[in-house]
Amino acid sequence: MATVEKAAPVLERGDFLTREEFLRRWEGMPEVKRAELIGGVVYMPSPLGREHGSMDLKVAGWLAVYVAATPGCDALSNATWLMRDDAPQPDTSLYVLPEYGGPSRMSGRLIEGVPEFVAEVCGSDSAYDLHQKLELYQESGVREYLAVLLQEREARWHRLVGGRFVVVPADGDSLYRSQTFPGLWLDPAALLAGDLSRVLAVLNDGLRSPGHAAWVAELARRRQQAP
Repeated sequence: MATVEKAAPVLERGDFLTREEFLRRWEGMPEVKRAELIGGVVYMPSPLGREHGSMDLKVAGWLAVYVAATPGCDALSNATWLMRDDAPQPDTSLYVLPEYGGPSRMSGRLIEGVPEFVAEVCGSDSAYDLHQKLELYQESGVREYLAVLLQEREARWHRLVGGRFVVVPADGDSLYRSQTFPGLWLDPAALLAGDLSRVLAVLNDGLRSPGHAAWVAELARRRQQAP
């Protein structure tokens, strides 16, 4: 008697799944490029427009330049993280490599753990990036979280303080300076204006700072002491 092969279940927005089942279904859907599991619920964002893509590229370029000058750190774009029981896909993430003392590790071809810094480009402050995902990042121990809000034309820099995210103001010169990654400086007004030259000029000032030099030396020391 012939048997009927049952089709594999597909991901559907709003499904409530374990992380293992979420990954299994997604592996069977190679055409799907963006999907996330947040709080056990499947999120599948709509196609992204030009404005989002342009801003995402600028943030990624900013982080890429930082990585080029900071051995022991790496950045990812739209990579899935195995974080707690969920699987978020941050727009960009910056982290210390495990051999330099970072808290992440590879699990197959995916990365497991927590990036120290995450950036998301959000349509508005009602996006789940600032609610469900923010709570996941907070509970997981992401130290700093940059949210770029397109509708509000605002960049919010969150810092983990006592286990809770606090939106911190820019410094007196209107720049953000990371406490987790010394030398990672940002001019939010230039970023929102699309002025990448100014964004990178400010970053390069940070990369020439004594704090960044000390951080690079600290990372090298960690690498030497690694087993």
